[in-house]
Amino acid sequence: MYGVAKLQKIMSLLLFIKRQLSVIWSDRLGRVGINILVFMIFLAVLAPVIAPYDPQEICRHPDGSLKRMESPSLEHIFGTTIYGKDVLSQTIWGTRTALKIGFFASVLAVLIGANIGLFSGYLGGMVDDVLMRITDIAYALPFLPTCIVLVGILGTNQWIVIGVIGSLLWRTTARTVRSQVLSLRSRPFVEAAKNAGASDLRIMYKEILPNILPLVFLFTAFSICWSIIAEVSLNFLGFGDPTQVSWGRIIYLAYAGQVMRIAWWWYVPPGMFITLFVAACFYIGHAYEQVANPRLQVY
Repeated sequence: MYGVAKLQKIMSLLLFIKRQLSVIWSDRLGRVGINILVFMIFLAVLAPVIAPYDPQEICRHPDGSLKRMESPSLEHIFGTTIYGKDVLSQTIWGTRTALKIGFFASVLAVLIGANIGLFSGYLGGMVDDVLMRITDIAYALPFLPTCIVLVGILGTNQWIVIGVIGSLLWRTTARTVRSQVLSLRSRPFVEAAKNAGASDLRIMYKEILPNILPLVFLFTAFSICWSIIAEVSLNFLGFGDPTQVSWGRIIYLAYAGQVMRIAWWWYVPPGMFITLFVAACFYIGHAYEQVANPRLQVY
């Protein structure tokens, strides 16, 4: 019986995911976003195979001279940097960093925000007051300057950057989830669970959470966008992990080399990838709003 129940839960989850994806796929921009995201994932996974050079490899001519600042060619499609490194290879490898930071930072932000919203909205009273005051304090902190200060103090390690971004990006999720929980906690199915003797935690996570999952997934998509933008901003300002290849660091090195006016091929490709990636997440989030808010659906 336990095995059958577990299988039924897995099937229900798969059907839920299928329904959400079908809604996104039914939207024209949503399809564009999914295709771009799949392409980015493909690049990130197969970067060691696709990239023509190691991202840190210094390319040289047959005579041993450095390939510095070479414009795009068949050998170097996106040209080379002032240090003789292949821009195409660095851009492809930067996709891995963007996906890693975007995914983990957004998951952390949504986990914090969704749980604060659940406890605040369902328990109410003093718990609600304390959690919402903490949220107000978090809102009062300017996002990017606070990230810079924390990364400057704690270090530029990639996981520290993920933790800093995620720990500051949960604010809107918390407030929105709280407002949704406030409208659900007095519903008949919640009252029935209370009368059946269910604990508060069981009601929050078994009864209420499934009803706000579309909202949680929506904020995950938008949080990925802001996480990537924050990571690029930190790297451009010199607060990123210097050991990792990322789109923001590529642009930072082009700026630091004072060649922005003449070596357009150095910073345009990562800039285009940033634009495509962020746009894809926004397209998916926009399409998924039809799930979170059915009134937006066009029949």
